[in-house]
Amino acid sequence: MGFISDSLNRIQPSATIAISNKAMQLKAEGKNVIGLAAGEPDFDTPQNIKDAAIAAIQAGKTKYTPVDGIPELKKAIAGKFKRENNLDYKVSQVSVGSGGKQVLFNALMATVNPGDEVIVPAPYWVSYPDIVMLAGGTPVFVAGKVENGFKLQAADLEKAITPKTKWLILNSPSNPSGAAYSRAELKALTDVLLKHPHVWVLSDDMYEHLVYDGFEFATPAQVEPKLYDRTLTMNGVSKSYCMTGWRIGYGAGPEQLIKAMSKLQSQSTSNPSSIAQWAAVEALNGPQDFIAKNNEVFRQRRDLVVSMLNQARGLSCPAPEGAFYVYPSCAGCIGKTAPSGHVIRNDEDFVTELLAAEGVAAVHGAAFGMSPFFRISYATSTGTLEDACKRIQRFCGNLR
Repeated sequence: MGFISDSLNRIQPSATIAISNKAMQLKAEGKNVIGLAAGEPDFDTPQNIKDAAIAAIQAGKTKYTPVDGIPELKKAIAGKFKRENNLDYKVSQVSVGSGGKQVLFNALMATVNPGDEVIVPAPYWVSYPDIVMLAGGTPVFVAGKVENGFKLQAADLEKAITPKTKWLILNSPSNPSGAAYSRAELKALTDVLLKHPHVWVLSDDMYEHLVYDGFEFATPAQVEPKLYDRTLTMNGVSKSYCMTGWRIGYGAGPEQLIKAMSKLQSQSTSNPSSIAQWAAVEALNGPQDFIAKNNEVFRQRRDLVVSMLNQARGLSCPAPEGAFYVYPSCAGCIGKTAPSGHVIRNDEDFVTELLAAEGVAAVHGAAFGMSPFFRISYATSTGTLEDACKRIQRFCGNLR
C-alpha cells in the first residue's frame, strides 16, 4: 500500500499493547480472561498525589506550560537525581515528556541518522528496536544468556561496537526479564564504553525502585562519572508511583541533547499535561514510604509466581531481581500438542494456545527478541495470580 510511509512500514505495532487489547476484547465478549500482558501496577495512585492534581485544577494550573516541563517539576527531578543517584543536573539538563516512551523517542529521533547503529541487549522492551528503525537506524541485538541472568556481558558489548555505533540502550531492572545490573556488573560495561568515546548511553531506569532481596540500584553515569557527558538517564513516575495513565516520563543529560529533544517535542506534542506535571512534583517531593510497602507485596507475588510456574510441566522460571515481570522458558512445551490439536512450534504458539485453552494472556518471548520464553506481569492481585498460575499448570499438564 504505497500510501503509507517507508519509515512507518519498518515498524510493528507494540506486541504488549496488542495482546492486552485482545484480552480486553475477549473479556468484553464475556470470556473469563486473566490479562497478565500489561506492565502496570494494580495499586491506586497515592492520595497525596491525587490531591496535588486536584489542587492544581482548582488553582487554574490548566494552561500550556513550557514545552518540556514546568520549572518546578524539573527542579524536583534534579533533586531526585541528586538525592537518590548522587547525580548533579541543572534544570536546563532535564526534559519532561508524556511518558518515558516519548523521552526515548525524542532522544533517538533527535540523534540517529540512517546507517547509525544502536546496541539493544536482548531480551529487550518491545519499543526500543522499532523507535531505532523509525529514526532510520539499525538495532544491533546482543543476547543476554539465561545463565548470565539475561544480562549483557562486557566481552559481548565490546564485540558489538563498531564505528557506526551511536547508542547503547541499557534497561535495569529490565522489562521483560526483571534482571538488574549490580554496580560491579555495570562497571564492567562502563569500562568497555570508556574505550569507545563515540558511543552514548541511554539508561532506562524506569523500574529503579522496584528491586528485591536487598539489591542496591545503580545507574551508569553514577558508576562511571567519565560517562556523564554522553549519558541520558531516563526515568518516570509510571511504575514506582502507580501513575501509568498520568503519562509523565523524564530524562537528564547534556544540554545540547536536551535542547534537541525539546526542539522535536515543540513540533510534536508540546507540553505534557499541566495537571499531571503538578501531580509528579508531589510524587517526587512528597512521602516515599509507600514504595517499600508496595515492593513487599510485589516480592511476595514474585515468589508465588516463580514457585508455581516452576511446578508447571515443561516450564523453567528464574527469579528476577527487580521490576514486576517473570520471563520463564517454555522450551519443555515446544513440539507438544495443545488441547485444540495444534502443535506448539514456538513461544508465540504457546501463548496463543494458553489464551485459547485457559484464558490467560501473556506475551511471547519473540516480541522481546528472545525465544522460547514468555513474559508474565505479576502486578496484579495475589488471588488473580494464583488462579492464573493454576490455569498455566493445568494447560502445561494437558499438553501431549
